Amino acid sequence: MSTYNNVQSDSSEEVESWISIFCSMFGHDYFVEVAPEFIEDNFNLTGLSSLVPFFRDASDTILDLEPEVPIKAANVPLVEHAAEVLYGLIHARYILTKHGLRAMAEKYQDNCFGSCPRYYCQGMHLLPIGRYDQPGIETVRLYCPNCNDIYLPPSSRYLNIDGAFFGTSFAGMFLKMYPEIGTQCEKRTKQQFQLKLFGFSLNERAPGGSRMKWLRQHPQTKEELEEYKKCEFGIPKLTDEEDKKAKSDSGDEMLDVEKSKGSPGSQKDSGKEDEVAGTKGSGGESMMSIVKD
Repeated sequence: MSTYNNVQSDSSEEVESWISIFCSMFGHDYFVEVAPEFIEDNFNLTGLSSLVPFFRDASDTILDLEPEVPIKAANVPLVEHAAEVLYGLIHARYILTKHGLRAMAEKYQDNCFGSCPRYYCQGMHLLPIGRYDQPGIETVRLYCPNCNDIYLPPSSRYLNIDGAFFGTSFAGMFLKMYPEIGTQCEKRTKQQFQLKLFGFSLNERAPGGSRMKWLRQHPQTKEELEEYKKCEFGIPKLTDEEDKKAKSDSGDEMLDVEKSKGSPGSQKDSGKEDEVAGTKGSGGESMMSIVKD
């Protein structure tokens, strides 16, 4: 009976997959588990074979499949590293899907990515983001939807994660998918810290001024919001009143130029030019007469 119970307990235990082991490693808290069905679809892996060496062996390793050709002992560490890079690039594509966004939303709600260190953001949750889509350029950064700025992770254990494993499009897709984050940002203050000296605010162009203030400026009034919406996708067209005003301003400038040309001073200058031209003409005629004589 004891042997039967041991066999039954062993069969009931599930073998942990490579994906779950990778996501549970130290410093891999930002990752979510990619569905094996997503990796098995070759369409989702388009273009990755040229970026990752040992592509076929790496994909088999991720899916816990036996390779068709045994891997050489010298290439085992290379294949393991290639599998990690390949999974990270697949992860960047997976978190743009509906299931991936939902998994990342759970981590965002649990504040797994940390809070913004800026005081006026009032603990706004951060999102992992990469500044480049190519691996091996820069590590992961954290994006704040409130101040629209990026920060380094608070712990050094996340500095080994490549930013390409999250990509440049995830934060924008996440905010479009969950617009309630925008309402949370609106409730938070948009106040900027202003450095003062004896009660007077320093000029923003001064060495100690708020030179980065323009990065966090948001429309306050309805007019500014409408102008922002017009400028979001292109150059706004002038209204009829603005067009007439611009034309009238340009017409006034032309009249001023014409008036300046018709002023007494300009007439005197033109008279002087005529006199000089006349003297030149008379001198030429006298020379011709001397030559004839």
